Amino acid sequence: MRKYLFILPFLSLFSYSQNDNEEFNKMVEAEMKSAASLQNIQVNPNTQNYDVTYQELRFTVDPAIYHIAGQVTTSFTALSNMSNVTFDLTNQLTVSSVTMNSNSLSFVQNNNSELVITLPTTITTGNSGTVVITYSGAPATGEQAFTATTHNGTPVIYTLSEPFGARDWWPCKQDLNDKIESIDVYITAPNTYTSVSNGLEQSANDNGNGTKTTHFHHSYPIPAYLVAIAVTNYQIFTQIAGTAPNDFPIVNYIYPENFASAQTQLAQTLPIMDLYETLFEPYPFHNEKYGHAQFGWGGGMEHTTVSFMNNFGRGLIAHELAHQWFGDKITCGSWKDIWLNEGFATYLAALVIENLDGQAAFVSNKSNMIALITSQPNGAVYLTDTEALNVNRIFSSRLSYNKGAMVVHMLRWKMGDTAFFQAIRNYLADTNLAYKYAITTDLKSHLEAVFGNSLDEFFNDWLYGQGYPSYSITAQNWGSGQAKITVNQTQSNASVSFFEMPLEIRLGDGFGQTHDVIVDHLSDGQEFIVSVPFSIASVEFDPNRHIISNNNTVTLGNENFELAQTVTLYPNPSSYNLRIQLPNTVLLNEVTFYNSLGQIVLNQYTTDFSIENLSKGVYFVKITTSEGIIHKNFIKK
Repeated sequence: MRKYLFILPFLSLFSYSQNDNEEFNKMVEAEMKSAASLQNIQVNPNTQNYDVTYQELRFTVDPAIYHIAGQVTTSFTALSNMSNVTFDLTNQLTVSSVTMNSNSLSFVQNNNSELVITLPTTITTGNSGTVVITYSGAPATGEQAFTATTHNGTPVIYTLSEPFGARDWWPCKQDLNDKIESIDVYITAPNTYTSVSNGLEQSANDNGNGTKTTHFHHSYPIPAYLVAIAVTNYQIFTQIAGTAPNDFPIVNYIYPENFASAQTQLAQTLPIMDLYETLFEPYPFHNEKYGHAQFGWGGGMEHTTVSFMNNFGRGLIAHELAHQWFGDKITCGSWKDIWLNEGFATYLAALVIENLDGQAAFVSNKSNMIALITSQPNGAVYLTDTEALNVNRIFSSRLSYNKGAMVVHMLRWKMGDTAFFQAIRNYLADTNLAYKYAITTDLKSHLEAVFGNSLDEFFNDWLYGQGYPSYSITAQNWGSGQAKITVNQTQSNASVSFFEMPLEIRLGDGFGQTHDVIVDHLSDGQEFIVSVPFSIASVEFDPNRHIISNNNTVTLGNENFELAQTVTLYPNPSSYNLRIQLPNTVLLNEVTFYNSLGQIVLNQYTTDFSIENLSKGVYFVKITTSEGIIHKNFIKK
């Protein structure tokens, strides 16, 4: 395995030239499969009373014909007493029979795209049953989940079910609450073609009638929308990835007309896999395979163990591979939490650029990502209930992908690399989440456990809140070896009253020397006295683009240096403790407090002390230093 030097901060998926932006949008389109902007899809209450444990999927297809014949065997465990069992299935497909233990069962296909099967006897809670559904027909075309087309004149069939399309070509349980624990997929197709599905190929048997049946087994839990098949005249080449004993094949299914160029481009998969395994953990499905299968949609789709790809650009390879951890191993538990899939996949693709391309490309891409996010003044990463029914909103490139990725980066910036990456590794390893589902609070708990502090404010502002901040930065020389920085903020949307965040500010001497400082911005108008090794002549806000912000202004103050300006009494007002901030070259001799009657009520000789015993009110403070005397007012609250 090759190793890489990890150079920090973060980067967007593409550099956002016109062509790259088009490529990014194609990828989003493939993942959203947006045939309809509003889907009447909610958690189906009629499928909540059982847990799918196993499915055997037998499909017969011919890429030249828009048709599927299938036999799906489903084993399930009752979560409550069941007299019938319901599956999601479009009524455009016709079910010809349903059996249990070889006995025919009665069933009905209704207008709600449901198949409702009457069980021969009630299955009580905790007990299991198995039904076999035989069906056929031309799948529904509304979501384009099942496509028959051509490439270079050759027929091809492929599926693309995210988010709501699985029911259009096979009877399933489509909600984000129940992964199938394992599947076997058998694809019968003309024997001139090669078939693709999830998991490892077990066999490919010639049936002697011009068809071939290819068997795949996938032994990891998988949601219905990630089950996929594809059939055409693929050529195959295989790479080996991982590190023994966790090495595994990368099986690539390529259109013959693209075979030579694809081999060159797909060589990039190996260093990307190495990077992800080094940063996070071994590839989650290393007992089986990873792979790519070429298909006709723009962009790609992260079907478990085999991403369907329109092309093999590095950004697309990186994004879809990242989903194997974030989206496939741990799947968002609702479409409101889609950023757990898409924000992380976009961010991991950015890590590839960060580590392989260097800092300049990294900063440039983040700048463009931030520009897209802030092109509108509103929009949260986390979806509302209504938004979670809108396919276009679920797969918003601005919010779910780019803003989600930048929020991931800002967590890293706030927490620091060591804590951030450890928290993400803990999240991926959590046995309550691994190969199951997660919601936003699951991730937040892991982040807080390592960080050691609450992240409520961060999540409320940046994830649940809308919009972004605009900063006004003023910096000025403040005595020998120091500068004073004042930070003000406005917000683009009223849902957030103030965005708290550590800010990076770059000070320059005008001759090429720079000094970066980090200030923890907690209130509007906050002032910071910082050490700097030169007299400042320039100021730059957020030079490495750690923060989602826009319309920022910076000002270099030109006030003449005076001793009184350099001495700060804070916090003011205060109830308990007080601090005197002095330039490094100035020594404190004495601090004297006078009440409103002119009486001395307190003397101190250190820069930090308690004022807890003072009565509430206004005091006049005389500060005697090695450079002279300064007077300040102070309020005890």
